[in-house]
Order: sequence, then structure tokens, then C-alpha cells
Amino acid sequence: MSTSTHDDVENLLEIGLKNLWYPICPSEFIKEKPVSLRRLGRKLALWRDHDGVLHALEDRCPHRGAPLSQGVILGDRLSCPYHGVEVRCDGMTVRVPGSPGCKLEGSRATRFFHVKEAAGAVFLYNSASDVDAPPPLVLPEQLTDDAEYSNFLCYAEWKGDYRYALDNLMDPMHGTFLHKQSHSMAEGDSSAKFSVRPTDSGFFFEKEGQRNVNFDWSEWGDTGMHWVRLEIPYPKTGGPGGNFIIISGYAPISPGVCAVFFWRCRKLSPGWQRDTWRFLYRNRLEARHWAVLEQDRVMLEDMEPDANRHENLYQHDLGLVRLRRLLRSTAQEQIDQQTAG
Repeated sequence: MSTSTHDDVENLLEIGLKNLWYPICPSEFIKEKPVSLRRLGRKLALWRDHDGVLHALEDRCPHRGAPLSQGVILGDRLSCPYHGVEVRCDGMTVRVPGSPGCKLEGSRATRFFHVKEAAGAVFLYNSASDVDAPPPLVLPEQLTDDAEYSNFLCYAEWKGDYRYALDNLMDPMHGTFLHKQSHSMAEGDSSAKFSVRPTDSGFFFEKEGQRNVNFDWSEWGDTGMHWVRLEIPYPKTGGPGGNFIIISGYAPISPGVCAVFFWRCRKLSPGWQRDTWRFLYRNRLEARHWAVLEQDRVMLEDMEPDANRHENLYQHDLGLVRLRRLLRSTAQEQIDQQTAG
């Protein structure tokens, strides 16, 4: 029998479920010097070694807790600025210059994390404990099939719980109202009935009887990383490539702050069509897309933190209800496993 409480589940969900890949920042954030980021309930130190390979440690020296991110890069190690303690990328303390041979040397006293780069972003595996090899990072095909798809990453940090951002993505009907002035979301019925359709990695939440008109469906996916996929129909003036595909990801930063990732994708083979779309996107479409995201941001940031405790939901909300239950049950399972272990 589980002994966890509502608060246990809530606390885990607030900082992010374990044993999942999360996008944590654009790749361009990590350059010549170490970088400190707060993500997933931790302060992380990220750096590139001399070959450009990315590494991540908890940003805390095992000696006195000083920030490793303020130290010096020594290849696959960071040298703490406070007393010169050197910590390797696998969490091993390899040198304590002030006290050679002390018990700290040779100990694995620092949490380390596996990181990968893909689709212009840094992904971190949020393991519950240190693992020698993480599971593969599996992304939607729009982010991995460069022969078929072209994409841009849009990154932002919002002052709100990441779960409100997920609720927003699993609510296709808000596009008809909040974004009704958008050139791509001005059509379609203002009332609809929705249904849930299971998939191998999650589920579709979709309008019945309406397709390729507005924001008509959302797809929740769990492939070892949580993502949401949706499509927005585009007029011919938007350039070649058909519907506009959005892949979304998230990472909690701290209570009430989250990192949100929106990959804007279109199915285009390399050549003049892709070049045309990328030119149009940068010169005409990108500003419109940020304007739509700004509407979402303002709405979600102005919601009270406990808004979801005062809801009166209806049929359009089946998608977000299903997702909330899924996340809570996963959190419960992880807490039970930790308790049993």
C-alpha cells in the first residue's frame, strides 16, 4: 500500500518527473565558459570540453558546496574556484590540491547527468540516481529527419507552472478564441465535440468532424521524453510545405517559472522550397508566431497559481484531464518505487 501523500506527488510534479529526457536550453547557451542553470529542482553546471563535447554536473563542489560553474574547464573536468578541487564529468573527485590523498579524492560525491544535443537544444536525462548509460533520446520525426523536415527552435521562459503550459497545448479550442485574430487560426466552428484516440506513445485529442481548418488536434507523446505535437493549417501565402507543425517540450526551472520549447516545422525536401520557406519564416512569419505565443504567455502568467483548484471543466477539457491523471499516476509510481527501494 502506498504511503505517499498528495503533497509528495505535488512536490515531485513541481520539479519534474524522473527518468525522462528534458530539453533544458538552446545549444547556443553553452559556449566557451561553464554555465549555471536551474532546472528540474537542481542547480546544474554545464560546459564543453576541448572537443566541444557537452557535460553536466550538479553545480556544487563536494568539498564546501561552492559553484563549480565559476571554475576552470580542464577538459572533462571542472576545477572549483574556491579551493581548486577537480571534479570529473562522471562525478568523480580526481584531485584535491590542498590535501592530496584525502578521502575526498577518488570518491564519486557529485551528481552527474547525461546530456545530448539535438534539434538546436540541449537535452538532459533526469535520472533518479546516477546511471552509466541512459536510454536513447527518441524525438518526433520532425526533429530528426532532416531529409524530410526543416525546423526552427523558439525558446522562452515563462513565469508560470509548466503544467499550465501543457494544459494550454492540450486545449485546441482556445485557438478559436484567444488567437482568433491570427492569420492561421481565424477559421472553423466556435463549438465542437472532442474525442480521445490512443497511440503507441500517448494519445490524440481531436475535434470531431473538423480537420485542417484551425488548431484542431493535439498529440501527447511519451518516448522517454514528453512532447506535444500539433498542426496549424497554412494558406499558400505562407510558402510551400503544407501545414505548419509545432513540437513542444518543457522543463521546470523553479516554482512558478518554466522553460518552454517550440520547434516550428514544415515538411520540405532540401532545395528551393526549403530555402523559400526559411526566408519567409525569418522575414515575415516568425514575428506573427511570437505574437501568438505572447498571447499564451500573458494569459498563463496572469492566472493565479491555484487556478486549477477552482475549475469547472467541460467536454473540451477531456485532453488535459487525461494528461493530468497520467502525470499524477506516473509520479505516484515513481514515489512508490523509491519507497520500496
